[in-house]
Amino acid sequence: MTYLEMHPENPQVRFVNRTVELLREGGVVAMPTDSGYAICTTMGNKDGMDTIRRIRDLDEKHNFSLLCHNFSQLGALVLVDNKAFRTIKALTPGPYTFILKGTKEVPRMTLNKKKHTVGVRIPDHAITQAVVEALGEPVLCSTLIMPGETEAMWEGTAVHERIGHEVDLVIGGPVGHEGATTVVDFTPGYPEVVREGAGSTELF
Repeated sequence: MTYLEMHPENPQVRFVNRTVELLREGGVVAMPTDSGYAICTTMGNKDGMDTIRRIRDLDEKHNFSLLCHNFSQLGALVLVDNKAFRTIKALTPGPYTFILKGTKEVPRMTLNKKKHTVGVRIPDHAITQAVVEALGEPVLCSTLIMPGETEAMWEGTAVHERIGHEVDLVIGGPVGHEGATTVVDFTPGYPEVVREGAGSTELF
């Protein structure tokens, strides 16, 4: 286990590269985002997904999310109609998770088994963006909400103390908001807010 303190605005390149290296090797990383901490691994990494499920005590129905660098990366992963397109474009980058049907670009094991959906995010956070950009592909993640708790963890040293022994790396750095993302599900054919969090729900 390792703890790296990253600069909040100009993340150190060597630390970003070390993080990417660990992810490519199949590792699991806890990192700050614009809404609390997230536990991350690469898409299609079954062991990494199992680690995240174990830490958070999640069942098979859980929608994992994909952290994206930009809108074009997001658009390749999910089916976005015109209405969803406009809404997502208006709210990103920002502390939102959007649930949509996945495309063939997303490994099947990453999708919700019954609904074939996945969450997508474009975080407004320098550290997260630096890692995703350097990796060159979206990062699979889940907000770090511990079993029996309702709030996302938001302080690096507390995350390291709590789950440092279960992940390969904890990145220290400030989060944008202490609350989890606001989750909006577009699969019913209209935007349904399924979790109110750091992102404003005024548009809905």
